[in-house]
Amino acid sequence: MFEKNKARYGHRRVHRDLVTAGWRVAKKTVLALMRRLGLVCLVRRRRRYNSFKGQVGKTAQNLLARNFTATAPNRKWVTDVTEFGIAGRKLYLSPVMDLFDRQIVAYSVSDSPNLQLTNSSLQQALTTQRPGHGLLVHSDQGFQYQHNSWQALLTAAGATQSMSRKANCYDNAIIENFFGHLKEELFHHTTFTSADAFTTALADYINWYNNHRTSTTLKGLSPVQYRTQTLTA
Repeated sequence: MFEKNKARYGHRRVHRDLVTAGWRVAKKTVLALMRRLGLVCLVRRRRRYNSFKGQVGKTAQNLLARNFTATAPNRKWVTDVTEFGIAGRKLYLSPVMDLFDRQIVAYSVSDSPNLQLTNSSLQQALTTQRPGHGLLVHSDQGFQYQHNSWQALLTAAGATQSMSRKANCYDNAIIENFFGHLKEELFHHTTFTSADAFTTALADYINWYNNHRTSTTLKGLSPVQYRTQTLTA
């Protein structure tokens, strides 16, 4: 189970998946056996990209107010930008996450943290998910989200904009947590020789994250499993 999930699971997740599979085993036993076998989960190192450049456009109130739960899909989305150093160059990731099941519903990658990066991920999410009116989209106060092009996309979709307070990453903690897992479980312990190699691995990771990575918040299910089970119940 540890190897199947590419050394990204600690003893708690391994234990939960064993129990789900029908095993009767104590969490401390799993921890002891993993230590004996040298199965060490990857360790997180945090480094946050900051897109705030002052007030360059229109900002919005923090309507999300750290209420990171949603009762149905496409009610609350969160987004942000993070940076990677790949083979001597910078790459930037802009994902859109649905807080209903913590699924990454769209993302874009670029060598520049420009308007096209963020607008394309939002447009992709709007096109594939087709949310109705009443959607709340939350971000930080990065210059991309203050721009009228981003706000025009939201207005056309009937969505409401929400922004974190200035320099307060906890107001967007769930997407920050995703970035932490992504860098812990994929980026910091792999050497990528090209941008193409990284984007291929990133696509594989997001597919695994959405379809297979289990979470206690989602009752031990992956985002896709949680959405499917909840909507068919």
